[in-house]
Amino acid sequence: MRRPPGNGEAASEGPGGWGLWGVQEPRRLCCAGPHRCGQALLQIGINMMALPGGRHLDSIPIPGQRLHLMQVDSVQRWMEDLKLMTECECMCVLQAKPISLEEDAQGDLILAGGPGPGDPLQLLLKRGWVISTELRRIGQKLAQDRWARVHSMSVRLTCHARSMVSEYSAVSRSSSQEMGQIEKLLMEKCSELSAVTERCLQVENEHVLKSMKACVSETLSTLGQHFGQLLELALTREVQALVRKIDASDNIYTMETTTGNLFSLTQEGAPLCRIIAKEGGVVALFKVCRQDSFRCLYPQALRTLASICCVEEGVHQLEKVDGVLCLADILTDDSHSEATRAEAAAVVAQVTSPHLPFTQHLSSFLESMEEIVTALIKLCQEASSGEVFLLASAALANITFFDTMACEMLLQLNAIRVLLEACSDKQRVDTPYTRDQIVTILANMSVLEQCASDIVQENGVELIMGMLSEKPRSGTPAEVAACERVQQKAAVTLARLSRDPDVAREAVRLSCMSRLIELCRSPSERNSSDAVLVACLAALRRLAGVCPEGLQDSDFQQLVQPRLVDSFLLCSNMEESFV
Repeated sequence: MRRPPGNGEAASEGPGGWGLWGVQEPRRLCCAGPHRCGQALLQIGINMMALPGGRHLDSIPIPGQRLHLMQVDSVQRWMEDLKLMTECECMCVLQAKPISLEEDAQGDLILAGGPGPGDPLQLLLKRGWVISTELRRIGQKLAQDRWARVHSMSVRLTCHARSMVSEYSAVSRSSSQEMGQIEKLLMEKCSELSAVTERCLQVENEHVLKSMKACVSETLSTLGQHFGQLLELALTREVQALVRKIDASDNIYTMETTTGNLFSLTQEGAPLCRIIAKEGGVVALFKVCRQDSFRCLYPQALRTLASICCVEEGVHQLEKVDGVLCLADILTDDSHSEATRAEAAAVVAQVTSPHLPFTQHLSSFLESMEEIVTALIKLCQEASSGEVFLLASAALANITFFDTMACEMLLQLNAIRVLLEACSDKQRVDTPYTRDQIVTILANMSVLEQCASDIVQENGVELIMGMLSEKPRSGTPAEVAACERVQQKAAVTLARLSRDPDVAREAVRLSCMSRLIELCRSPSERNSSDAVLVACLAALRRLAGVCPEGLQDSDFQQLVQPRLVDSFLLCSNMEESFV
């Protein structure tokens, strides 16, 4: 299940899954055979090198075979015996295995297999991750004054940098003068770092070492800058090649591969998304989305656009090419597949995210907002899966933050009925992430006075009461956070709606006050969330103002009568009793 963009994980192999990395075990030599094996092992080694497949000479019918058998007979017997000694030999090796004094001695990074031939992008990403990790670790060891490790890692860093430069030069199309200059500066700084760290190993005077440490730190910083510049230049060249291929090609298979590669790059983080946006990636992808011959590629192109628009440059490019109008056309055209419209909704959710300040100036969105909101409500109503409903509702939730007129539009389009009906459909609403979008829309719509009667009419108070008891299924941090948001927004919605006496009385009838008191007094019920506590205290005070008889004296004196901050401090410091 995809989480919605905008409305609110480093793998062990490296950030963004940049490749497989191995752990380099130090070489160890052990003698595991009887004393007679010395000369024979040498002979076996010669034989193994001489014959393909590792066959022994005694398997080949040649003259003098009997003499040869007599020479290797003892070795053959030892090889037979070795099968019975394997377990014992393993135990000997384990007992003799040294424990390194360096806790990271076995954490040296190596490339497992390396990128495929002619794959410059993967080469850059893998080598880039290795070098950036080495730079970070050298900085850590330098701070600890562990000069032996600093020097050995500096030498290894030089090897990685040289490998990246030579391997990329071998597979890249051409090299610019600017790249050549930065490569030269990078290698010079690598050599300088190795030389100065080697000199530090021979210095014992602490004052001299302190001054040299500043020199090493400056060299390391400059090296990092050169490496970043080189990597950005190389990645920019590769992105330019992909964008040119999208612009020039009319072959659907080439376009599918290229847009797939571009999407993979967007998953490597914001810096690459900025490069793609600056090099015309947004323009090229919207060009794809405006050609009927590429309709089958619309979902992939839109998914890539949603990723690029997490950065300011992507949103600006979208507005320049009238991307909002294109999205509105796709959403309102029923001839497009549900998957295509769902991906268009994902782009809308991204560019209207309340967490991105630069999206608030998207003036072109207001012109198409009514069409987009109408299409999104229809998509929620007709969604065939939870993911489609999640993307459409996330877009609606973000739009309610984007402009207050959206709430009035949703009210006129009977959005409350559509959303509350969907809550009873487990095929569409089956996760706390989806309920988070629904309760966000209800919370923002509840500022409208006429919203209260619609919620009461659709039994919405009972649904909000159920959201106060939202619990995670898996216990993952993301799901726990989503449940906290659902509880908090449900309490906020209840507080806003309780301005209407009919809603307040319905909430008291459904025992909402008891649940709010439980959330305030029991940290485990709210996962010790302060945000949920504040929202519940506010809702409880609003209900108590309408129906004070629903509270016991102790609850009134502790949760309602004092200042809000005093009640908050009282509840946040409570410790549960298990007696």
